[in-house]
Parts: sequence; structure tokens; C-alpha cells
Amino acid sequence: MSKIYVHYGCGLSAPKEWMNFDASPTLRLQKNWLIGKIIRSKLNVIFPDNVKYGNIVKGLPIADESAEGVFCSHTLEHLSLNDCKVAIGNSYKMLKPGGRFRLIVPDLQTSATNYLESLKSKDIDASINFMKNVLLGYEEKPKGLKGLLSNYWGNSKHLWMWDEYSLTAELLNAGFVSVRKCGYADSEDKMFVLVENEYRFIDAVGLEAVK
Repeated sequence: MSKIYVHYGCGLSAPKEWMNFDASPTLRLQKNWLIGKIIRSKLNVIFPDNVKYGNIVKGLPIADESAEGVFCSHTLEHLSLNDCKVAIGNSYKMLKPGGRFRLIVPDLQTSATNYLESLKSKDIDASINFMKNVLLGYEEKPKGLKGLLSNYWGNSKHLWMWDEYSLTAELLNAGFVSVRKCGYADSEDKMFVLVENEYRFIDAVGLEAVK
């Protein structure tokens, strides 16, 4: 039996060696046998066929302690604080003892430091640029049915931001025995090279946690 590697929040990155999941409403519609063909003809972005619909908070169809590795990139920041804790717990449960969970999130510390540096120069757009960079708040309140549906179903906004220290604490609280800051392609398990992109580590926190 081949080893199991789980990639959630995968977007369009879906290497065949990994089990790839995404919770995008677009993917869910694309997978619907009745309207899937219509959706495919209308959208510019089509998920690869090997991407399955799956929500890490509700739980993925992966047996406990069956995965060698779990990966997510720029996904956890789109969850509320409590949902993120659940997602980390579910990631832990999927892994075999000794398995690795690698994750990348935008770095709140970097964004906050840049904001404070802008304030030193009395940049009148410092706060606006900060809010735009961290994808918090709205420049304009969603209006109409389309805006309400997009706000309810979409997940493009960030719901919670993390730095290295707070996220490390959550991983340790979930039961991981060791957590280290990591960089692109530096894992002992080379399977992660298949799902990582170097640019995703820019202004971000990468962590590797071992069960």
C-alpha cells in the first residue's frame, strides 16, 4: 500500500502523489454532475480532476494515524480562531506518530513591522495599506444578492492572523512534540517538495510540526 500524504486548501496545486482537498464552493459546484458542465464552460479557473471537495474543519475522509505527511499553504488564516484550532487538531489526528505537518501562513509580525515603519515616516496611508496587506476589513460593504452570497460562501478574506510564536503554541497544545520554523524544501521528507512553492514563503511563516 502506498504512503498517504494529505494536502488541504490545495487550490489548483494537486500533484498526483498527494491526496488533494479544497473547500472552495466553486469546486463543489464543479463536482456536481448536473451543473458541472455548465460551470466548467463559464469559469476561467478549473480545478484539476484529482482535487476532492473536503473541509478540514468538518474533517477529511482520512483514517486516524494513517498519513505520513500533511500540508497546507495560506489556508489557516482563512479560518476563525476556533476553527483553526479544530483544523490543527484534525491534522494531528490524521498523522502517524513521527509524521510531519508543514504549513505556511502570512506573517502578522512582518505586516505589523512594516506598518510601524510606515508610521515613523508619517505615511498617511499606513493603516490603509496594512489593512489591505493583511486582507482584513472591507473597502466597501458587500451589496446586493451577489455581494451577500460572495461574502457568505467565499473565503478570500483573512479571518485570523498568526505569527511564529502564537502558531507554534497552538501546534504544541494540539500534541505535536516538536515545532520548528522552516523554509522552502528543507524537510527531511522530500515529498513536500511536490506541494511547496518558494514564493509562498515570502513575508510568511513556515512551520514544520512532528507528531
